[in-house]
Amino acid sequence: MTQTTLPGGTYPMGDLTVTRTGYGAMQLAGPGVFGPPKDRDEALAVLRALPEIGITHIDTADFYGPHITNELIREALHPYDGLTVVTKVGAVRDETGGWLQHREPEQLKQQVHDNLRRLGVDTLDVVNLRVGGEHSPVPGSIEDKFTALAQLQAEGKIRHLGVSTVTAGQVAQAQGIAPVVTVQNLYNLAHREDDALIESLAVQGISYAPYFPLGGFSPLQSDTLSAVAQRLGTRPMAVALAWLLQRSPNILLIPGTSSVAHLHENVAAAGISLDAATVAELDAIGI
Repeated sequence: MTQTTLPGGTYPMGDLTVTRTGYGAMQLAGPGVFGPPKDRDEALAVLRALPEIGITHIDTADFYGPHITNELIREALHPYDGLTVVTKVGAVRDETGGWLQHREPEQLKQQVHDNLRRLGVDTLDVVNLRVGGEHSPVPGSIEDKFTALAQLQAEGKIRHLGVSTVTAGQVAQAQGIAPVVTVQNLYNLAHREDDALIESLAVQGISYAPYFPLGGFSPLQSDTLSAVAQRLGTRPMAVALAWLLQRSPNILLIPGTSSVAHLHENVAAAGISLDAATVAELDAIGI
């Protein structure tokens, strides 16, 4: 693996160390995260470029496609030398591409075994329990669900556990069952509900990986963001990524793309340096 210095350096995830500039595999699937990629060769090229760039953190899920991204990851990168593959469970897809919640303990266990098989490993590096609604947490107990994953961890099927789309209370509940090494929630310049949670996790040395860092299916729109980008001579989305990386040392970036050129652009964007006045200007977007 060719190592390079990436923006943000590295951060621990349990006994693993990952690059804070990572990669989210969701966009490797077809439209609506369903079906095969439009350009399969380019999708494989994106994945093979990751270790060349020095990225060691890949985020995926077996319900992307479904199964498509995990199968591509295995073809391109197995046996994952030096790479940490983070996956998630808690959903499946129907035949029309609909997202179905599958969060009963036995369903979660089956999904873990599906991930193991499709990624071609005996132990998954990190598994996030995905709960909550479409994009926001739903209060309530996650004890039985997280306990099911903790049992698989005890059996050696999972190395580390995380949670996704959760409240601070659910994070604490999970921590009472087994160590939590990462949290993955919706967070970006315009959606700042997790500010306090990020600070709390940083104190504990727990990583936070915001999904939809650029707004997801509805890209971030802000006059302030556009003005800052114009002043810096770059793209608004580049500024949004740089802001996240500077927001807190425990934030991990997992922007997705199906283009090698765009992958390099994302990495370069994360390395933009924002001065204190610009950060304060951007901070006001989410207030």
